[in-house]
Amino acid sequence: MVRARPLPVRSAVRLRRPVDIWHKPALSAVAALAIPDLTLWALGRLDLLLYTSAGAMCALYAHGLPYAARARTLAWVVLGMVASLGIALTAASLITSTALLVVCASLVAAVHKVVCEATRIGPPGNIILTFIAASAFFVPQHLGQVPLHIALTLGAGVLAWLVCMAPALIRPQGPERIVVARALEAAAGLLRTEAEADGGQPAGVPHARHATAAAVNAAWHTLFLVPVRTPARAAARAGLERLLVRAESALGDTGPAIEASAEAEPRDARFAKAEPRHTQFAEAEPRHPRSAGPEPRHTRSAEPDPSDTRPAASKAEADRLGGWARELRSGRPLPEVVLSAAQAEKLAGVAAEEPGSRRPGSPRPGPRRQGPRRPAPGHPRGVRAVLARLAPGSPLLPIGARVAAGCVLAGWASMAVGVGHPYWAVVTAASIYQANTTLSWQRALQRTLGNLLGLLLYTALLPLMHLGPLAMIALALACQLGAEAGITRNYWLGSVCVTPMALLLTEFGSPVPATTLIADRWIDTVVGAAVGLACCVLVTNRRAADRIEVALGRVAAAEAVAFGLLAAGPTPGADEARDIGWARDRLAGCLVELREAVEVAAGEWWQRPLPEERIAHAEQRGHRALAGLVRRLSAPALAA
Repeated sequence: MVRARPLPVRSAVRLRRPVDIWHKPALSAVAALAIPDLTLWALGRLDLLLYTSAGAMCALYAHGLPYAARARTLAWVVLGMVASLGIALTAASLITSTALLVVCASLVAAVHKVVCEATRIGPPGNIILTFIAASAFFVPQHLGQVPLHIALTLGAGVLAWLVCMAPALIRPQGPERIVVARALEAAAGLLRTEAEADGGQPAGVPHARHATAAAVNAAWHTLFLVPVRTPARAAARAGLERLLVRAESALGDTGPAIEASAEAEPRDARFAKAEPRHTQFAEAEPRHPRSAGPEPRHTRSAEPDPSDTRPAASKAEADRLGGWARELRSGRPLPEVVLSAAQAEKLAGVAAEEPGSRRPGSPRPGPRRQGPRRPAPGHPRGVRAVLARLAPGSPLLPIGARVAAGCVLAGWASMAVGVGHPYWAVVTAASIYQANTTLSWQRALQRTLGNLLGLLLYTALLPLMHLGPLAMIALALACQLGAEAGITRNYWLGSVCVTPMALLLTEFGSPVPATTLIADRWIDTVVGAAVGLACCVLVTNRRAADRIEVALGRVAAAEAVAFGLLAAGPTPGADEARDIGWARDRLAGCLVELREAVEVAAGEWWQRPLPEERIAHAEQRGHRALAGLVRRLSAPALAA
């Protein structure tokens, strides 16, 4: 039995709060674009603007990664942009058939989609690569010009890399501090939500718990990317880990919403009874460590006030976590985390003796300071992980086939109605394909609305464009800034600025009458959105529910490992703490994957009923096991 789900409209156009770091990619892109644009203007070669813009647009990527990982990721993005542009320009110089060029552009768009999903590159995803490459397929080109144009793209890409890495000179820990601040804020929100529940079961508690688990999981994975080549960096990362452990302690109680609906089951007495939350948290304000001297040993504890009620203690801890998040974002020194007695005991239990730490004249070596954890072994990372996600049978391969087919049909339909820019239809079709039909419908609606309003904005800006090339460059940079400011609130709002910027790039290369340009863009948008959405609706992802079954199996396996470790009881030493840390990471990741799979399947408009009871049961047990692991792991485990 299947059921059809309605496609939403109001939620598709509703504005959200902007992303906290939207200004970072915005300013980076503006700087990376301005330098080559003004240079070309001074040289009188604005016809080359497309090629330098291709490399400069790479500055939009990887702003959520620590700088070491950002350097590697941006290098791959630049190489991918250069390779895509090289293929497009070579094809443009050798192929004269517009229909065949549409096929080539569509295949490249499908590769962009699949690779960006496999690498989990994050915003802006495949759309920038596809927009530049698809445009280049239809730019008049001679084979002898390709090396120069590729060199311009590579040079602008190197400049974009330098611009994105420049903040490391000022705030070298900025990205990881922000991601830990997000986890602290999510944990504070969970505590406030549970405090307001006060034993009840509001709908917001499970959502807040999942959001906190996802934020903490993302923060751990970000910290795993931070290198610790020097003792100072290791100490800084360990300080962030202590803050993250404190945020994670919000998950250390199963919460009234879960306990109220969880069925009774036998559990080992050594972990069946949880400490009340007000005994787990320290009731003291954070203090900043002194700028000089050794790092303080975080082993102090604070006794709870017996008169505190659980909601009051939760709200106090939420305020404390929120304050720490603000300090992280402001760039102040890391706050000193006051540990509870249980956390101090665990921290002392996982501390190990460090060889070579013996001081001259001391009878025995001193204890090693808590080191940073590493992810569990046995899971592919880097290039191997990407190749594993692209292996035969991968759910990404049908998505790539859908993108290729939809883009080809959209481009050919654009040619059939006589539009002179079929690559706009290809880009539109490629941009609307999301994880499921509902999200694709929303993106199609958002892009159509945004492009229509963007064309109106372009028409209003026409008098300013007639002031000269310098005015056009200024307008293009302003549109880039506006696009990044608006796109995090809603895709349609960002498209309002993206549309005139794309038309301005066309004007630099080969001027076209404004009326023709506006008409072509509008027709291509409608055709691309309609054809792409039709392919998405007709070829529904009936295998989305299969991903849920796989995710349920992984959650069950991770739960079994977690409950096995908890039932075994505590054992002294770093190995036990490391195993629990790895089990916690695995279970948290599986729970996040399960929730993502459910949301993807729920967004398919024609889908068989989901196993809602099994999903709820798995999530309840999983969060209960996760809470037990968090209670046992009150300090980060040591690296192997």
